[in-house]
Amino acid sequence: MLIKEVAIALGVDASLVSKFESGKRLPTKKQVFLLASILKIDADELMISWMSEQIISQYGDDNLALEAFKVAEQRVAYTIEQRKNAVPSSINKMLLEIDKFKKVLDNLRATSSYKIAEALELEYTYESNKIEGNTLTLQETNLVINKGLTISGKTMQEHLEAINHKEAIAFVKELVSKQALLTERLVLQIHNLILRGIDSPNAGKYRNVSVMISGSTHLPPAPYIIPKQMEDLFFWYGESRNTMHPIILAAEMHERLVTIHPFIDGNGRTSRLLMNLILIQNGYVIANIKGDITNRLKYYEALESVRRDKNKEKFIAFIAKTELECMKRLVKILQGEC
Repeated sequence: MLIKEVAIALGVDASLVSKFESGKRLPTKKQVFLLASILKIDADELMISWMSEQIISQYGDDNLALEAFKVAEQRVAYTIEQRKNAVPSSINKMLLEIDKFKKVLDNLRATSSYKIAEALELEYTYESNKIEGNTLTLQETNLVINKGLTISGKTMQEHLEAINHKEAIAFVKELVSKQALLTERLVLQIHNLILRGIDSPNAGKYRNVSVMISGSTHLPPAPYIIPKQMEDLFFWYGESRNTMHPIILAAEMHERLVTIHPFIDGNGRTSRLLMNLILIQNGYVIANIKGDITNRLKYYEALESVRRDKNKEKFIAFIAKTELECMKRLVKILQGEC
């Protein structure tokens, strides 16, 4: 295109376009987008170039300017992350209701007994294992865990899954009582308890082979990437644990860990225990995801939507709803209403 043609399209004098071309003058932001459209240039690419020129022309290219840009980069990145983590109103409404029930529970905890906690933990073990395909019933799970009985027709692995999960819950409660800081090492210890006696060579160790998840479009990372991704996960946790609502933080850690899929087996149970560790640490109750077909499908679909739609809202809402239901139920139990 001739300079005159560009000037007519922009609605400016041809001499101004000549200055744009020679670099003697920069166009306005609005003119940049118009130029991108007129010249069929990628608008983002042109805008990045324009912004770079603005910065250099305004602040020069010495070391002081470079340090200022680094600070600005951090602030912009933080603002973008905050915007990404903005809580949708529907989830925020649930969080407010959860916190309302938490206050009620805080006043009722003195009336709770270890028997209630024991029963709820048994249900949690039963449901969490059921999600992964364990066929022990709730009563059978109780007999295996609390009576030490062997159930005819059930595999040794199913028995160990129940026993191991109970011990993992006990370990999580111990961590809470000690106010232990959540670390990568503790996650490995939790996983070790989950697979102990079932797959001892892989218990508490990251996988060294590639895997696929049945029924999911998500392809977990190659094994050599796992240590770096786990390091990044706990760096993110350290930055977020004091700024994010505990329910969202717990859901995020669950989703992020299960997406990395660092273990050959036991990723789901470990992720749910990690989530509940965070919840209990912050005064909430175990979020017990039901293992029946309907709820299992909702759970898997919510996880899949994170990968498919690049949006965590559905999964966070699912976890918040589960926590709310569990809190309401516990309040009713402690108030003697059920």
